[in-house]
Amino acid sequence: MAIVFFSRFPLLRRFPVSSPALPYSSSIQLNRRITISASISTAEESTSSSSSLIQHTLSRTRWKPMCLYFTQGKCTKMDDPMHIDKFNHNCSLEFMQNAARLENLRQQEFEYFLVLDLEGKVEILEFPVLLFDAKTLDVVDLFHRFVRPTKMHEERINQYIEGKYGKLGVDRVWHDTAVPFAEVIEQFEVWLSERQLWRNELGVCLNNAAFVTCGNWDLKTKVPQQCSVAGMKLPPYFNEWINLKDVFLNFYKRRAPGMLSMMRELQIPLSGSHHLGIDDSNNIARVIHHMLTDGALLQITAKRNPRSPEKVEFLFKNRII
Repeated sequence: MAIVFFSRFPLLRRFPVSSPALPYSSSIQLNRRITISASISTAEESTSSSSSLIQHTLSRTRWKPMCLYFTQGKCTKMDDPMHIDKFNHNCSLEFMQNAARLENLRQQEFEYFLVLDLEGKVEILEFPVLLFDAKTLDVVDLFHRFVRPTKMHEERINQYIEGKYGKLGVDRVWHDTAVPFAEVIEQFEVWLSERQLWRNELGVCLNNAAFVTCGNWDLKTKVPQQCSVAGMKLPPYFNEWINLKDVFLNFYKRRAPGMLSMMRELQIPLSGSHHLGIDDSNNIARVIHHMLTDGALLQITAKRNPRSPEKVEFLFKNRII
């Protein structure tokens, strides 16, 4: 894989898939040779002007669940009309752009937002990240992995997954695709590097991008815990993030303690299954879309001390505890 060097030029607005989806098998192991085909993207390039935003409208069709093999680059049924009709294979948000609302847009500090919503209380079970373009107001790519617990025996894992994903009907997909957390992070770093969002040699913050979470738990608590369990150092790009709850509170002057309450306040209908990480990330992206068109500015709300990772500074005076 070629080494990617940063430049002062902005990233491309789209990240086209460069090779076919990986063949699926129940024992597949994605390794250091992971390719861009393991991520999802739309193929067209778009401009960043307001006029292109107005013209970039997506026809509203009946809602379909996301193909969870596709989100991980493992769908082998792309040529099956029945499968395509049943499942969604597009990470783009389903929104009709409103020209009047676009007048409220503000220049953001970051070009991209990495929308993250982890699942799993004992250990992380799902690691979904949507790449949201702050200028086109759309999801342009995603990284999604199911995560196999590091320190659980098989019987406990089965109970854990049945309790978490069985009721959502996606436990089979989890068992077919889940990989250990350390492997997930290795693949994620390749994904970041390919998109010029981070480079291991620099070992610092993200490049013109920021994580957005619904609360502090994901990056303040859970990722450090999981890194400890997996016997690995906390990657430096997890040292700062935007807690959307705090931005919401300071922008609208209204408390919304969770994703569902934010959606109710903004009159956004829930899409997909609540507590399926990839669906929750999509719903958070829809909240971000609405807030940006209202004129919100998404700023870093929390920073971790690199020398003392357990110490986190919260930057907003008014925040959700």
